Amino acid sequence: MYLILKINMSFAVFIFCMFFISDSISAQEILQKEDQGQAVYDLQENLKKVGYLNSQPTGYYGSITDQAVKQLQQDSGLSQDGIAGSQTQQKLKNIEMMARVVHGEARGETYEGKVAVAAVILNRVSATGFPKNTHDVIFQTNAFSAVHDGQYNLTPNSYAYRAVIDALKGWDPTHGSVYYYNPRLATNKWIFTRETVIRIGNHLFAK
Repeated sequence: MYLILKINMSFAVFIFCMFFISDSISAQEILQKEDQGQAVYDLQENLKKVGYLNSQPTGYYGSITDQAVKQLQQDSGLSQDGIAGSQTQQKLKNIEMMARVVHGEARGETYEGKVAVAAVILNRVSATGFPKNTHDVIFQTNAFSAVHDGQYNLTPNSYAYRAVIDALKGWDPTHGSVYYYNPRLATNKWIFTRETVIRIGNHLFAK
């Protein structure tokens, strides 16, 4: 009886510790004003890369970082509390992923053409028949040639990041399109059956 009680007590302690550790990890992911350390530095680097932070990373979460986070939240449709929680940090990751697609697929296109590619990604997230998050839309099999041929791994330029942010803010030059293709290069006959909405640069955008 004593042995069973001891085992049960040990198990309870183990569960409590696991819960506490898990909760601590989650808490560490939330960054806010007055925080400092490597996680803040990394956040600042990412904010600077996508164009929200004009100063060099310091590792200290001060007023400048707070305002940068609020601007990101405003552009992304999140609550503007200045706290870099999981949703805000995920938005930063989404911007990075989308910018890589834009750079890989449309770096030779006009700025409007770049925004259009970003808009298609967002339109797919909202449309039926597609995955419901940015990562899964981008990495859906054969969804984007830049992912397939490795151009996704190129470093995006500032125009790619700006185009993504403009799309997040609501600019959709494609008028709701969920497909695009270059008619001179496309080899998939199915794509030609889609309803064309608009041509922007070398791409036709379709539903």
